[in-house]
Amino acid sequence: MGDGNPSNMKPNVMDLTTTAYGTWSGGRFMHFGEQLNDQRFAEVIRFAYEQGVRTFVTADVYGVGRADEMLGEALAGIDRSTYCLVGTVGHDIYEGVRDGSKGYPRFTEPSLRGPEGYADYLKMATEKSLERCRTDYFDLVMLHNPDERGYTSDAVWQGMAALKEAGLAKRLGVAPGPANGFAYDLIHCFERYCELIDWAMLILNPLEPWPGGLVLPAAEEFGVKVLARVVDYGGLFHGDVRPGHVFRPGDHRTYRPAGWVEAGCAKIDRMRPIAEKYGLSTLQLAGLWNLAQPAVASLVPTFIQEAGENARPIEDKIRDFAAMPAGGVPFTAEEVEEIRSIGDNTGCMVLKGASRRHETSERPDEWAMRPELEAIGAKWGLASIP
Repeated sequence: MGDGNPSNMKPNVMDLTTTAYGTWSGGRFMHFGEQLNDQRFAEVIRFAYEQGVRTFVTADVYGVGRADEMLGEALAGIDRSTYCLVGTVGHDIYEGVRDGSKGYPRFTEPSLRGPEGYADYLKMATEKSLERCRTDYFDLVMLHNPDERGYTSDAVWQGMAALKEAGLAKRLGVAPGPANGFAYDLIHCFERYCELIDWAMLILNPLEPWPGGLVLPAAEEFGVKVLARVVDYGGLFHGDVRPGHVFRPGDHRTYRPAGWVEAGCAKIDRMRPIAEKYGLSTLQLAGLWNLAQPAVASLVPTFIQEAGENARPIEDKIRDFAAMPAGGVPFTAEEVEEIRSIGDNTGCMVLKGASRRHETSERPDEWAMRPELEAIGAKWGLASIP
């Protein structure tokens, strides 16, 4: 695929490192645990850098630009060539109107603009995000939570390519979600635009090997590296969410099915002997298991300051993550499979995106199956999934 480094690019920009920090951590822009105040939010980011984390991920929609600003403030004064900066754009926070919990519309919403306006929007949104981050280029720009048009439109990906040509991004990628399971659409996107797509962000961890794992063989074949998020599985791999844990009112995790903490902790306890064999924490076990999967090259957990007096400081969790052993994955193939088998969640949800359940595309994250996607399913072993 090549690294797509045109002559106007800065030669010292980095690719993503194994460990990464996302601005959704700290409860400020996602409702997890305690909300860090401005000062501590910045201190935690700088602490991550001091511990050796060198990749930072943000999204313009978080706090309607405030996450970008706070990341820029936290990294101010640090040599830009010593860290990798990942920006994500896709929700129109400028002309779109927020629809309650559904959030801002995608910039590809027809009521906002047609394909002729996609490139201009992407350039504008990227430039504004860069300004807030106090820099003039991203090492990677990802298309954030695309709708069906985002996955399939040549005009969208021509607009993304133009970001590289303008020197605003060195690499390009796609970050589906926030829900999991856009398997058909991601693989089709890889096939069509693999010359442009360097990275994809997927939900993946030992308690959620499915459905993210469905996409990994295709990512490997098409040379797309994977940034794995939710490595911590809602905080359970950090070790301070145990059976009986009381979440703060409004914590996003209270919407999970009853008993998820107890079931997850029981499975982690079954994995624990493998962690102990190699002297690993449970978070390190989760991270190294992810890195054992095809194409996975970078990890970005959610760092949560849990409520309660006995919660681990968020800095302790970052220190734990940053200390993950280097030198490759220590597990045998049998141990990798054993961990996957313990956490196997196959069929736990219906896939998002393209589905035979829909005849029309009426939601930004669900749409009708298309003939070319049926062919994808047949080729990549998805055909039996509803």
